[in-house]
Amino acid sequence: MVRFDLDRLITDLFKTTVLPGMAVVLWLTDLIGLLTCKIALLVFVVLFVVMPIIFKFSYAMQKSILFLTFITYPPNLDLKRPEKSGLYATRNFYINYRDQEEDIDVDIAVWHVLPNDLVRRYAKELHVDEDTIANGTVVTAQEDYSSSSSGIQRGGSIPLATPATTDDDRYRPIERVLRSEGFDPHDERHQKALFEESLRATTNDVVLYLHGNTASRGATHRVELYKMLRAHNYHVVAMDYRGYADSANLSPTERGVVYDALAVYQYITSITKNPVYLWGHSLGTGVSTHLLSLVTEMSLPGPRAVVLESPFNNIREEICAHPFSKLYRHLPWFDYTVSVPMYNNMLRFESDQHIAEFRQPVLILHAEDDLVVPFDLGYKLYRKALDTRGKSWGPIEFHRFEKSSHYGHKHICRAPNLPEIVVRFFHAYRDEQY
Repeated sequence: MVRFDLDRLITDLFKTTVLPGMAVVLWLTDLIGLLTCKIALLVFVVLFVVMPIIFKFSYAMQKSILFLTFITYPPNLDLKRPEKSGLYATRNFYINYRDQEEDIDVDIAVWHVLPNDLVRRYAKELHVDEDTIANGTVVTAQEDYSSSSSGIQRGGSIPLATPATTDDDRYRPIERVLRSEGFDPHDERHQKALFEESLRATTNDVVLYLHGNTASRGATHRVELYKMLRAHNYHVVAMDYRGYADSANLSPTERGVVYDALAVYQYITSITKNPVYLWGHSLGTGVSTHLLSLVTEMSLPGPRAVVLESPFNNIREEICAHPFSKLYRHLPWFDYTVSVPMYNNMLRFESDQHIAEFRQPVLILHAEDDLVVPFDLGYKLYRKALDTRGKSWGPIEFHRFEKSSHYGHKHICRAPNLPEIVVRFFHAYRDEQY
């Protein structure tokens, strides 16, 4: 072990001194002038010594690099009008809650995407064209399972188990809202009544989506996923943490974004008793596992299952593997100036610890060609879960997507077999309690 560390130290010192060494050698051989050599050495010192030291002592910079709230796309996105992103029958609203620890009020921006079976039933009242619904319906290559009598084919819409209750009975509260005097599907007050009644009255399952860093709930690849889930008749609730998009203009922290997600989860469960699932992507996987750990600690009813798309095991290892750290990861002082300070400032997202603190079933999805969160980190989390989770707990599944598919970090949502994987996973555990 000592020999390994010594070899690594020698290697890192060599890599660290290559650039300044080259500048000195070029000067000694008269290939560059003294001024050029000094400028090269100064640039090296600023980039590889001064900047890491600033990062070590700047909590604000650490949070900025981790959450990347300053990166926004697509341009000119109107989040208050989700229909401009191709999401018909979608409500934009805000959840306000009190952050007791920081003693502040927090507004969280949310989209609620109605499932397609409900939209199709009330297309006229919702002012949605049938062709629009048809164009937004995902058709998978697995048509065989769509004719199954097991209920899987209905995706997030599960038939009522009580024969005494007709299919029409459950829709009557929704119809009362739709037929109320002066109903307007674009009016905020009417939208609130309709969408909350749709959560309460229908038997459609709910997916709470927790996105990764950068951009917002309206990013193109995220909208693609919402469309796939709604086409399989799930309610989709997508949110932006504090500091993102039009949520509260507050600097995010790990604790803060987890409590933001908790507030939205509690909003959903306060309205519906239907199964709720978490879906985290990238940084959102760290939020998801921490949230599940927190819900367990608080003895709250938890979601039925969680999907972790492109997950990492912890921020310490992810930041070493991220493309942004490529120039710095071999510096002998990298851990001292980058990894350790973030850990000490509670920017950890330790999914490898949290995954052993809740019982819910876990589905991990990861592409082999993921350059942002390397495939190895997702598989490492899977192996850790197998080693640390109780035998009577919910199972953990791992699905890899071949490098040849070119899904990378963001586009597993385009996999033709993804709907079958997800629907079968959710359906398997919708009635289970762990």
